[in-house]
Amino acid sequence: MTLDPRLNAFRPDLADRRLEGQVEARHFVDGRPERVTVSSAALRREPRPDAAQETEALFGEDVLVFETTEEGWSWVQLQADSYVGWIASAALGPRGDGPTHLIAVPRTLLFPGPDIKLPPLMGLPMGALVTVTGEAEDRNARYGLTTPTGAVVTQHLAPFGGAADNFVTVAEQFLGVPYLWGGKTTLGIDCSGLVQVALAMAGIAAPRDTDMQERALGTRLAGIEPLRRGDLVFWKGHVGIMLDGQILLHANAHHMMTAREPLSEAIARTAARGSAVTSIRRLG
Repeated sequence: MTLDPRLNAFRPDLADRRLEGQVEARHFVDGRPERVTVSSAALRREPRPDAAQETEALFGEDVLVFETTEEGWSWVQLQADSYVGWIASAALGPRGDGPTHLIAVPRTLLFPGPDIKLPPLMGLPMGALVTVTGEAEDRNARYGLTTPTGAVVTQHLAPFGGAADNFVTVAEQFLGVPYLWGGKTTLGIDCSGLVQVALAMAGIAAPRDTDMQERALGTRLAGIEPLRRGDLVFWKGHVGIMLDGQILLHANAHHMMTAREPLSEAIARTAARGSAVTSIRRLG
C-alpha cells in the first residue's frame, strides 16, 4: 500500500525511522519531540515563507521534528492529526508538562500575569492547549495560571479531554471568519479546518483534508433520507455542515468567509462550475 506523504514523514533523502522497511530513503531518523509555543504556526509545503500553507499548528500542540535547517525551518509531523510539513523553527520549543486545559472560546488572551490590564503576551485560538498549575483572582476576573508564565481567564478554559455538547454549535461560532487556505483559527479558516476544529472540540478526532474526512467520518447517506443538523456535505475538495435540513454552514471561497446559505444554492453554484456533491455523511 502506498503511504500518504501528507501523513507519513518520508522523502528520498530522509524519513521517519518508524517507516523503515516501508519506504526508501537515504537516512532514517527518530523524531525529536517539541511543542508549538506561538499562537498558531503555519505548516507549509516547502521551507519558505511564501510556500503554500497546508494547515496550522496551534499553541501547545506537540510535534515530532525530523530535520532543522540552518535557515530556520523544521520538517515536522503534527501529533494531533499526523500532518507532515515545514514549520518555522522559532515557533517551537521544548515540551513541558502535558496540557490540563484547552481554549474553549473562539479566541482569548494570554496575559503575563493575573491582571487583565497587563499587555497580553498573545492571543490564543480555540483548541489551543495550556497547562494550568494554579489559580488567582483579582477584582476583575479569575485566572488559570499557566506554565510557562501566563494567565488565562477561567471562563475561557475547559478541561483537556472534555467535550463540547454539539460540534455544529461550535462551528457556528466561526460565522463571518475570513476564508484562509489551511487556516484553523478566527483569523482565517478553511472548509476542512472548520470541520476538524469543531469536531475536536466535541471530542471527535478528524483528519485534516476533505478527502480524508470523506473517507473517515460517519456513514454515507443513500440520498433519500431527509438531511438533519450535523450532516456533512462533500464536494471534491470541499465540505460543509448542515445547520438543519436546508441550510449549509461552510468556510468557502465564494463568500471568502464562513457563511450560511441554502444547500440548494450551493449545489446550483458549484454545479455550474462542473462540481457535484460527492457524498453526504452522517455522524453517530
